[in-house]
Amino acid sequence: MERFYVTTSIPYANSAPHIGFAMEAVQADFLARYHRMIGEDVYFLTGTDEHGMKISDTARDLGKTPQEFVDNIALLNQSLKKILNLTYDDFIRTTSDRHKRGAQALWMKLFEAGDIYKDSYSGFYCTGCEAYITEKEIVDGNCPIHKKPVQKFSEENYFFKLSKYSKKIGEMIEKDEIKILPEFRKREFLNVVKEGLRDISFSRPKSALQWGIEVPNDPMHVMYVWCDALSNYITALDFENNGELYEKYWPCDAHVIGKDILRFHAGIWVGMLLSAKLPVPKSIHVHGFITSGGHKMSKSLNNVVSPFDVYEKYGTDGLRYYLLREIPTTDDGDFTNERFEELFNGELANNLGNLVNRVFAMTERYFKGVVPQSNKTYEDIVKKTEYLWETYHNSINNFEIKKAIEEILAYTKTANLFIDEKKPWALAKENSQELGDVLYTLLEMLRHVGCLLNPVLPETSEKILSALSLKPAAGNLKKVEKWGALEAGVKTEMPKQLFPRIESKL
Repeated sequence: MERFYVTTSIPYANSAPHIGFAMEAVQADFLARYHRMIGEDVYFLTGTDEHGMKISDTARDLGKTPQEFVDNIALLNQSLKKILNLTYDDFIRTTSDRHKRGAQALWMKLFEAGDIYKDSYSGFYCTGCEAYITEKEIVDGNCPIHKKPVQKFSEENYFFKLSKYSKKIGEMIEKDEIKILPEFRKREFLNVVKEGLRDISFSRPKSALQWGIEVPNDPMHVMYVWCDALSNYITALDFENNGELYEKYWPCDAHVIGKDILRFHAGIWVGMLLSAKLPVPKSIHVHGFITSGGHKMSKSLNNVVSPFDVYEKYGTDGLRYYLLREIPTTDDGDFTNERFEELFNGELANNLGNLVNRVFAMTERYFKGVVPQSNKTYEDIVKKTEYLWETYHNSINNFEIKKAIEEILAYTKTANLFIDEKKPWALAKENSQELGDVLYTLLEMLRHVGCLLNPVLPETSEKILSALSLKPAAGNLKKVEKWGALEAGVKTEMPKQLFPRIESKL
């Protein structure tokens, strides 16, 4: 059995999860569900990044210990599993003992390779970014992202010899030995590599920061973000003991990340793995950002969108649909309640929901809820079904989830047009034998829709397939994709209305 290991990034545990990470989690879940559907052995990892100065400062301001603070944030992130219907297999926390041991084991591999050295560092640091920034990036003394003053640090740190691996990293990515999707993100990163990757600060002295993982061969230092956070992808697999999960699933098949951390994953993480002589990830899938009403989300603008609030209003499948269908998979997209309701009512309620209601209602009315025998095949429908599966697979392999969903949507529109063209109600009055052919065709189309929707709308998929006395497909796709797999004589059951129209809650 082929195996597939997919990860999200681990969001920084300084605040409640936002809609942007919800999108990333749903994208990774889509890939996990799809690869299970095609019969692969899937492992899906997410978690939280829980160390750093910002967390330490925020906890202090709230009168909490850092551990108390991150425990609460981790619970909020774990609660996304229910509201987004996520199927992850593990949730890694960087404050867990298993992670600390694994990160320290990786550090020692880099140290033993001669790629970690101590040196003095003087530079500008943004607590919001938890990163050093160059002088040319500073705007009026402020971080260009957080618009807050940067701090100047001068201290002794450990450094990682990333520059040593710069050329090798560029060659591997150029040759798609590490595939970056979409292609334009690959080109962006290669332009960075051409300038040469520089050595990076890998630790902070305890005199400046205590909330972190101790450097194993120097207890007066704690690890800076890279060896701590990035190592989660292997510490969760019991890398330190060369455990069964590590042997089975590493290297990762797909890191799903935001565009702002591509250089960390394609550069620093790959450099660390090369230094440790470990396999590198097979691909990095890069998504864009979500804006709110056309503006970057900001507490000061009061436009931060909470996935919990959207879930309370519209439910799991509605939220998943918007994040996967409306937001471009690999680029920036906007979230507004107005567009959400427009999409929900237009595509889910009027198109998909109405199609399901019409077909099952006519099956109940004309055939007492039993799948009729078909004596005729509509070749144009069969060809469209074959094309749908082909483009669906190709789109997912190219990390074009939005395109895959749009193909399903076009297919449901074809089914609605088929109803309008054949007019089953008229055929029923004429006692036409074609009525059975038409209804069988529509039910078979819904079977395909139900299977294809599993990674997108798992609850809806299950309802459609259950109404056909079927279970979600897994593994035997040759049978699933084949036209005519729905058996005549099977009892159907009218599902409850899938998507009741939203009366505006704005």
